[in-house]
Amino acid sequence: MNTTRRQLLLGLALLPAASLLPPVLSAADSRPQRLETVPLVIHAEQGPQRLEVEAARTTPERSRGLMERDHLAEQGGMLFLYDRPQSSRNGFWMYRTRIPLDIAFIDEAGRIAEIHRMTPCTAAQAGECPVTRPSVPYRAALEVNAGGFEAMGVAAGDCMSWPGDGGLCAPGAGRDN
Repeated sequence: MNTTRRQLLLGLALLPAASLLPPVLSAADSRPQRLETVPLVIHAEQGPQRLEVEAARTTPERSRGLMERDHLAEQGGMLFLYDRPQSSRNGFWMYRTRIPLDIAFIDEAGRIAEIHRMTPCTAAQAGECPVTRPSVPYRAALEVNAGGFEAMGVAAGDCMSWPGDGGLCAPGAGRDN
């Protein structure tokens, strides 16, 4: 038997064992996962506010968000990034999220369109949790600890920048610029 045929037969013999992998992997996925972190600057009226945030770029990463977390660093957060603008009908819920959060919806120009407070939802089903929606389309959203934006002096109209955002926000590009 040549090497190629032997490898094929071995692969076929192991195929039933491969069906056991998804449950094993999904059990590992039940733990909170840390995503790639990126520096983010909010160009606020009180000066630049620097954060180190996790970047949720894929649908599974965005869907998981900050679920099952008990803590979020004071200068941390989660940045939800999208390939195209999101409709104002698309929102965020706090299903299985234990930390009270503020969320900033970021427009195409990198400016904060709106900030909302979100509280943990203890419902058994995701559909029973309230949904936080902006009144305008958005291209990204940033979640931080509840009260975080206020403590930093950050408000609607402030501009954010992070690596790969296209450079829409220049230093000093606060609310009035």
